[in-house]
Amino acid sequence: MINNTFDDIRPYYDEEIPEAMRRIAESQALPVLSSFVFPHVPLEDVKRQLLSYKTIRDFQLGVMYHVNKQIISNSITKFSYDGHEQLQPGKAYLYVSNHRDIMLDASLLQNLLVDIGLDTTQITFGANLMMNQLVIDIGKSNKMFRVERPGNSIKEFYKCSVHLSEYIRDVITRNKESVWIAQRNGRTKDGNDQTDQGIIKMFCMSKQEDKIKALSELNIVPISVSYEWESCDILKAIELYESRSVKYIKKPGEDLNSILTGILQKKGRVHFQFCPMIKEEELTRFNGSTNNEYHKQVAELIDSRIQSAYRLWPNNYIAHDIQYGQQRFIDKYTPEDKAAFEKHLAKLDKYEGSTEELREILLGIYANPINNKEHPTLT
Repeated sequence: MINNTFDDIRPYYDEEIPEAMRRIAESQALPVLSSFVFPHVPLEDVKRQLLSYKTIRDFQLGVMYHVNKQIISNSITKFSYDGHEQLQPGKAYLYVSNHRDIMLDASLLQNLLVDIGLDTTQITFGANLMMNQLVIDIGKSNKMFRVERPGNSIKEFYKCSVHLSEYIRDVITRNKESVWIAQRNGRTKDGNDQTDQGIIKMFCMSKQEDKIKALSELNIVPISVSYEWESCDILKAIELYESRSVKYIKKPGEDLNSILTGILQKKGRVHFQFCPMIKEEELTRFNGSTNNEYHKQVAELIDSRIQSAYRLWPNNYIAHDIQYGQQRFIDKYTPEDKAAFEKHLAKLDKYEGSTEELREILLGIYANPINNKEHPTLT
């Protein structure tokens, strides 16, 4: 018997894939997308390939895997990962990741999981990113499920949060599928990876009678993603700068611009670190806490793992030395490294506003991970 409870947010089922592939094959955007993913394959062959897919796995391995391979080939000098030895085939996890790029944090993880012989995850898909039918078809064919942004109504937000919590628990505990979710609503803009305790509260909503089991049953594995060149760093610095004087309102097409910038921007080295899973005995230490304090303590536990596992690159050390007027980490980078970073920093000169403030913000994006490692959040 089909469970229709989550039809409003779930990804496609396999039987819905052929019709989605037909719509993608007929899309006016297909020639552009095809030239990026399959640059040496005739368009008609790509269409035939799409129309042959019958399952989500067909689409993921036939298209999305190659999308990520192109991104890695064109914009990443070295793609590495560690900590995956703890992961067991057939076991479902809730991967809670720091969030540096709108698309790539989750998307690159899928390739990584395929390469190490594990199943791909379901992925949170912000409703604000569902721009048109093509994006919806690609997303829902890629195991992405809809997450509503907070609205004005507290009652409606609570209802959506409970629904999302019940869906995530159902996917992990009943369907035995893993799920990826960011540690916060929206990307980290300032280099400080911090878990929103509201996310932890949401996880618990579907098992409110037992806050320890509510989280231990989800097999939470924090992931720390580190980009040598921070995704959309200039755009993030400008947004933070503008937010200092007025409430920042996204411009039309801004999310799409961030997605494309993240895909195309040179990222240097990128590392994924699977942190130790949050164990039941760790959670039990917080059993005497109020619910709010419990959510806060678990968020801090995840933070401590993500921040301590963040891989530092020369740019982080350079930014820290420049920001604090020192040469403390001079042995961590070369003169060539510093020249390249200062050249990148100089790109801010063409933007309106205080160059000094913009530079301070951009330096913070790279320097703050060092501060977090040296002064970790501990519970």
